[in-house]
Amino acid sequence: MNDIAAPVTHEADVLVIGSGPVGCTFARRLVEAGRNVLMIDAGAQLSRRYGEHLKNSYLFQRNIDLFVSVIKGNLLPLSTATHREPVLTLDPSAFSYDPDKYAGFSLRNQNPEQRQHLNLPAAAATYAVGGMATHWTCAIPRFHPEVERRYRGQSYPIDDKEMDKLYDEAESLLARSTRVFASSARHLLVKRVLQRAGEEFADVTELPLAVSERADSARTSAVTWSAADTVLGDLADPAHTPPRGSFTLLPEHQCVRLEITGSDKHQKVREAVVRDLRDLREEIRLRAETYVVACGAVPTPQLLFNSGVTLPALGRYLTEQPMSFCQVVLQQEHMDHLEEILRSPSGGDGPARAAADRVARYRAAELKRLHSGDKCADPVPFPPTERDPNLALLVTGGRPWHCQIHRDAFTYGAVPPNVDPRLIVDLRWFGISRPRPENRVTFSRKLRDTFDMPQPTFHFRLDEAERKDTDRMNEHMLRTAAALGGFMPGSEPVFLTPGLPLHIAGTTRMGTSALDSVVDEYSKVWHIDNLYLGGNGLHPFGNASNPTLTSVAMALHAADTIVKGHPGL
Repeated sequence: MNDIAAPVTHEADVLVIGSGPVGCTFARRLVEAGRNVLMIDAGAQLSRRYGEHLKNSYLFQRNIDLFVSVIKGNLLPLSTATHREPVLTLDPSAFSYDPDKYAGFSLRNQNPEQRQHLNLPAAAATYAVGGMATHWTCAIPRFHPEVERRYRGQSYPIDDKEMDKLYDEAESLLARSTRVFASSARHLLVKRVLQRAGEEFADVTELPLAVSERADSARTSAVTWSAADTVLGDLADPAHTPPRGSFTLLPEHQCVRLEITGSDKHQKVREAVVRDLRDLREEIRLRAETYVVACGAVPTPQLLFNSGVTLPALGRYLTEQPMSFCQVVLQQEHMDHLEEILRSPSGGDGPARAAADRVARYRAAELKRLHSGDKCADPVPFPPTERDPNLALLVTGGRPWHCQIHRDAFTYGAVPPNVDPRLIVDLRWFGISRPRPENRVTFSRKLRDTFDMPQPTFHFRLDEAERKDTDRMNEHMLRTAAALGGFMPGSEPVFLTPGLPLHIAGTTRMGTSALDSVVDEYSKVWHIDNLYLGGNGLHPFGNASNPTLTSVAMALHAADTIVKGHPGL
């Protein structure tokens, strides 16, 4: 008996595939313009509001290091090179086979086509409503206009004046702030110490973040981190009915293929073939006037490949950031002279004086407790409610890397329980790689990944100039660390596993020709009249800065084009 149900068809004005901040930017803009938008995501809904940042939970606000497990649990590695070393200590009577005979066998997402030295082994995707923004860092600097928005005489297809306007609006959508952490004593101490350490740190500044104060901020150090729900606004509430247009989100619905019809230069998407991951008996066909794919820098070209798109640049020109990392424990000298540093002439502004007063009162109260014999007195002069430092050294022409001086949860760098986290500062330095067609992700015609899609395989390496710049970057990080304190045991300076920044770009790059790009300046796929893309894959030149803000800005530009009609159609 056949258990496959008859196909179910749904229709909308716009189908958005992917529910991260970029997909949600399209959705909000188009619903506000009166369009009926259907959004799907292969991942599950993890929060009451669509795509909320999971770090807003009270537990993780109190102990950020516990959030590391949440991140690890939501990242699916994209390409794991097959490990063929035999288990020599296995019981000799146990099952075994000749690995040379079965060299192409794949199990549990291992990829026998992946060459280890060309892999991005830490590259991963998040399958959840809200995408990677359910656990991202929320850092949203703008791309440097010369270093990241120009390369070898070429400029972004979207001109600078228009990009600046789009940036303004994208920052508003993501609730950008540089003030939420700026009055913290810990933040101010790190900032003042670096400013006094030398001219190369004179431009240390607040890290632009997608974050806002909570309504109860007078009673707590907790904050509200922005995510996909922030971008959606009222649409993030499943019960909300917008005054114009409509919005429906279907979790755990995976698009496996777009049916594309027409001639070579004038094609259209006719429908999307979708699987309900909760009931694989049901085949779903989704039809729309316009289709938007914004499901990640690797899953997006993967879907296009599986749909028969053969543009020469698809998956090519891949860039990813080389990255170095360390953790420092603040020097005793800085702690002993904390109030003096905060009250110094360079830092004697209102917030610094207020922070110094808080520190002085707290230190005096704890010393009084200690002298009274209370062994529970706090040895660290920072009140527990002081927020983490969140500082940056942004990209410049002479410093083509992005520096984050802060504390946050990652899949690495968790603080052990016997170390006071108030004394720890994370240094994350992001370098830049440049687009070359040989750096690419390809998709197998034989192997399937966890979601039964063509298995991705990476072919990536840094060139000599990029390697030298990465060395310079690391030396700069070491000088920064030396100004602040000593290295935390186990978190000494290290170059992180390639792919770990999770900032792959270029795989569906924006450009001016179908020969070396996938979309035009309006994010429309070349030769397919009703298909638009969004996400980090569109960035054409490589970047050191975090990419999400720029991706949201480009999505705004594309959404306006859909509303007004593409100029070339």
